[in-house]
Amino acid sequence: MDLKKIGNVKFVYGGVCAPRGFKANGVQCGLAHKPLGEMAEANAAANNAVPTAKKKNDLAMIVADTECTAAAVYTTNKVKGAPILVTKEHLADGKARAVIVNSVNANTCNPDGYEKATKMCQLAAEALGLDEKDIIVASTGVIGQVLPIEPIASGIKPLVEGLSYGGNKSALEAIMTTDTMPKEVAVEFELGGKTCVMGAMLKGSGMIHPNMATTLTFITTDADISAEMLQRALSDNVKVTLNRASVDGDTSTNDMVCVMASGTAGNEKITTENEDFGVFSNALYNILLNLARMMAKDGEGATKLIECAVTGAADEKTAETVAKSVVCSSLLKSMIFGEDANAGRIYCAVGYSDAEFDISNVDIDMSSKSGSIALGRKGCVTAFDEDVAKKVLSEDEIQIIVSLGEGPGTAVCWGCDLTYDYVKINGDYRS
Repeated sequence: MDLKKIGNVKFVYGGVCAPRGFKANGVQCGLAHKPLGEMAEANAAANNAVPTAKKKNDLAMIVADTECTAAAVYTTNKVKGAPILVTKEHLADGKARAVIVNSVNANTCNPDGYEKATKMCQLAAEALGLDEKDIIVASTGVIGQVLPIEPIASGIKPLVEGLSYGGNKSALEAIMTTDTMPKEVAVEFELGGKTCVMGAMLKGSGMIHPNMATTLTFITTDADISAEMLQRALSDNVKVTLNRASVDGDTSTNDMVCVMASGTAGNEKITTENEDFGVFSNALYNILLNLARMMAKDGEGATKLIECAVTGAADEKTAETVAKSVVCSSLLKSMIFGEDANAGRIYCAVGYSDAEFDISNVDIDMSSKSGSIALGRKGCVTAFDEDVAKKVLSEDEIQIIVSLGEGPGTAVCWGCDLTYDYVKINGDYRS
């Protein structure tokens, strides 16, 4: 899919390895099992994508050459995976050096989960010659199954030995579950005349809903920025990107977005909300915006990306509330899948949103690469050409534009269509 560029950044290659001084790797340590392979194949078939190999990598690592400032944002689910509890403790000082992450098993709702997450950090630290508190740990996969530590322990040696400045692809493969497409992006930008780079990788395809949207996201940068300002930039940008993407209305237990900043680019350290902070924040916005779009488009069983842009709201919060209501509507998602321009469903989703506005002012349009069409004016469905509407809906990226006609507030949210394959994929997730 096309990348969206906001402001003065340049897209580059390399994902989490694009910034100076970051190595990565991924290996197959033995956690991957047949059902997850079959789920990935089913999702790939629904998206006309290349199936994920059954024996894909399942253990990944990212390591910085030097100590980094670090920040993270976590799931709002009251049930939190053990890796989140451990990572929160480790990032209390705003510093980190490495990430270790496994797929297949979420290590959540397990009596020994904390112990296993801690052990993963200890294994990584010992192999890297680091303090275990400098390790970020994450897991994704089936909830409520005990995580076997033995495969991870046996995989650490080849994982560390294979670390390289070009290992982003093997690491990315290791965090994918039902994902059918790799999700990574990197940008180049300037701070005080110094060239800086930021890169990221994300996994996410199901259990995605704005609280944060369900994802594991790992971001690296060689920019120099304090932990406090890094946390502010991350928290602010997650709100308007990942927190505005939804696939199925379920918020996972293992959501985490973390960022490590090495400072090796040599820019003057960002310690206040100055002009350089604005440039850095914009680079981060570009990273998370494009990852959010990739994630929504690769929703389990999805065939279409839905983007809802709301304008004319009294304020941004109102616009966001309405846009989320639209992309989360099961009836609307089914409508997009069936390529049936049932404008009443859009008005319905707008109308039950928890926001205040006058429905008699609301206009609705729909567009794609094949054109655009007016579906509603002043709260009423308008007459439109069904053939034109069908053509607009035939594309794989659909935009719904809602104008509330009341003020300057705007917001954009992302979702995907709801297909038969979503139920197939999740109906036998464990078995």
